[in-house]
Amino acid sequence: MTTARLPAEERRAALLETASRLFSEGSYRGTTTAEIARAAGVTEPVLYRHFESKRDLYFACMDAAWAGVRELWEEAVEAEPDPGLWISGMGQAYVQSEVERPFISHLWVQALAEGSEDPEIGAYMKKHMREVHAYVVDVARKAQAAGGIEQDRDLDAEAWIFIAIGLLTMADRVLDGVMERCWPNIRRSRLRWMTGRDDV
Repeated sequence: MTTARLPAEERRAALLETASRLFSEGSYRGTTTAEIARAAGVTEPVLYRHFESKRDLYFACMDAAWAGVRELWEEAVEAEPDPGLWISGMGQAYVQSEVERPFISHLWVQALAEGSEDPEIGAYMKKHMREVHAYVVDVARKAQAAGGIEQDRDLDAEAWIFIAIGLLTMADRVLDGVMERCWPNIRRSRLRWMTGRDDV
């Protein structure tokens, strides 16, 4: 049943990868630590050496998924010379990702649902979403300072709208693309509002 012995860091990374996949494909409540351990080729005691509980493992999966999204967004901003397109580029990179988006979108949706019944998950999500918001605000402020975003835009509000649209794309995916034809218009409308330009 057990696989070759790995250094602790590598074992933890492998467990995170397996757990992220299983949580994403299933659900937090429906996925057991026994299933995760079995899929990772270890015993449950080995899993619990790295994570104190299923909840702690779930939070670690969320943290790892968020780190992947941040890296995706950093690359999108770095690749875009027009600061007016940084936020839009982040959104497009997220939507088009075949790796980061499925993981974090499913984990977010699950955590939002579970948070209504589990106070620890609720508190984690509140802190987590504030961190995501702060990241988006920081990029928007840099874009505004570089002349890419209109000076009178409320960046705190705009960052929450950006996150809300991201959550809406998750719902759209579940609903088999009911909004698919609207996304180009939504993107253009948001770009015009943020930049004050008609050429975007």
